[in-house]
Amino acid sequence: MKMTTPTQMQLVIFFFLIANVASFQTNRQQQQLKTTTSLMSSSTTYPTFTQVISDVDDTLKSSGGVNVGGVALGGIDVQYERGDFYPGVAEFMLEISRHGLSDEDSKSPPKVAVLTARAEEFKLALEIKENSKLAVAMRMAGERAGISGWGVGPVLYGSVAEWVIQYRKGLRKFTNFERLIQQDPTGMIIQYVYVGDTGELDQEAGETMLREYPEVVKAVFLHVVSDELDPPPTIPPPKIINGRPLVFFKTYVGAAVDAVQLGFMEVGGLETVILAATEQLSSTPRQSDKWRDLQKDVDRAETILSQYSL
Repeated sequence: MKMTTPTQMQLVIFFFLIANVASFQTNRQQQQLKTTTSLMSSSTTYPTFTQVISDVDDTLKSSGGVNVGGVALGGIDVQYERGDFYPGVAEFMLEISRHGLSDEDSKSPPKVAVLTARAEEFKLALEIKENSKLAVAMRMAGERAGISGWGVGPVLYGSVAEWVIQYRKGLRKFTNFERLIQQDPTGMIIQYVYVGDTGELDQEAGETMLREYPEVVKAVFLHVVSDELDPPPTIPPPKIINGRPLVFFKTYVGAAVDAVQLGFMEVGGLETVILAATEQLSSTPRQSDKWRDLQKDVDRAETILSQYSL
């Protein structure tokens, strides 16, 4: 079945709704936007499946900002406790994976591929196993949606070298991505959405994917994290790279809003992410900055939902 893809109107609406859209008004950026709408509206054949590619620490769950001797043990986020899963993350990835599929195919969407900086040399201790909290949490999200067996798929690790020489992490994730896409190098069956964070060179990896493989990488979503609570991090405006969107977000409800506006998620998927995120944060005091961030994106979502209810 052909997949839906963002229309020119969806992209125009998206980039006008995102904050700080004025930064896109240079001649060069305007030309990039034209390239995006042309690329996404002129093609006549689209791949059947979308596979989400994800980082682990500070993307799926918080690193807690722990470091040893100045070397981060996975990431920098200090807003959530180490090991906490981000509200709505599994549901967001599932809804991206299901979008555009037939009723039959939506029962078996592609599992999430993991690109992690975790060292393969320490795989005995750090391996993501089927009974790990991460794998169980992802699998349960699928089961709640009536999908059996969905969750964590292939996992491609980093090495000790990237733990010691931090600037190599982005390159390692990109080369692991090149290994992954060999399952369908033509992009005729599978395309990809990469989800990472702003703490461990995921942006470098994601931008390289968009520059080198725009024909198979549909978009990059980056979770904005910080090693400081005050002041809270600023969310950068979205970017266009080689005709494809790179989007920054603070919560997975915000990411889902952007995905709907770009045509990568159904409105029903957005509602699912909102319900999951609010439920998963229910035990957190309402005065928490986590609720502040979530409510801000829920307000954005309600604006979108009201438009579809007219």
